[in-house]
Amino acid sequence: MSARHLQQAAPRCRGASLVELMVAMTIGLIITVALLSAYQSALAANQLAEAQGRMNEDAQAALAVLTQQLRMAGNNPEQINRVAHATPTLSSRRNPLYLPAPAYAGYALQPSSFALSGFAVRGCGASFSNLGTASDIDHLVCAPGTATAPHAIAVSYEADRFNTVPGPAPARWATDCLGKPLTTLTATLPAASASGVALAEVRYAQADNRFYIDTKAGVPSLYCKGNGIDSSPQALVDNVEDLQFHYGASAAGTALAGYLSADQMLANPALALLADDAARWQKVIAVRVCIVVRSQGSVVSNANSARYLRCDGSLETAPPDLRLRHAYSTTVLLRNRRL
Repeated sequence: MSARHLQQAAPRCRGASLVELMVAMTIGLIITVALLSAYQSALAANQLAEAQGRMNEDAQAALAVLTQQLRMAGNNPEQINRVAHATPTLSSRRNPLYLPAPAYAGYALQPSSFALSGFAVRGCGASFSNLGTASDIDHLVCAPGTATAPHAIAVSYEADRFNTVPGPAPARWATDCLGKPLTTLTATLPAASASGVALAEVRYAQADNRFYIDTKAGVPSLYCKGNGIDSSPQALVDNVEDLQFHYGASAAGTALAGYLSADQMLANPALALLADDAARWQKVIAVRVCIVVRSQGSVVSNANSARYLRCDGSLETAPPDLRLRHAYSTTVLLRNRRL
């Protein structure tokens, strides 16, 4: 090839200029930044959606437990082949569980330490101070607390293998809220037979479950303390931060407007006319439950995004961290109420 031809071909083989390189690098950088930004946004959205899904599952589990327990409150069904009487203390249609005490001839109850209860449900504006030591729901004592403290509640009912998680075969005994077997009660009472009325022994059990908020290793959780054998407090659902109950009650033909807190249940003028606290709590016909569930970790970018509505409907403007929080609520009718 001649020198002339080489000179003409040379420009075709030269590299990119510095300006061209800078332009290409800038475009590549812009694309990279855009891709990273899109990835981070997608990751944050995924984390937020995952946190919300987990919170919904936790809330559903917690409300399912509380709803099921409240629906059972006061369960003490009539039994077949028993003696009916217009005077409650002379009727053996129900197993001896709640006051008034039976007065028919031959009545006996074992163990002798068991006492008939005046409460099917009992709430507290804070926690119970003797939650772990009270022998039964009647002897629970409310601890002093603030208006924003998580509430506590205790529920009792006649338990069997159908309305509790049954123990292992072959016994299939009734259990408390933690799956611990309940002490068997044995009552001697009059029952109908082919030859007439005769004393018979019947066996049954009573559940006394107490729900509250406690913290372990920095994680607030919904706890239960049952009355089963060797039962001890245990967390049921983690990351439940608040628990609030309000009670709808009816007394002496007077419809109470709205829902009352546990403290208001005892101070309300209409309910104050009743004989004692047990009589007042027997007038509860519905319970409004609200829980606040938080995300397991920090998932929002700033404090404004972490704000949430509390159970009372007010806005929390100063959240303690960047976790997501949400209030969930439901209302439960007490189908076994004792009026």
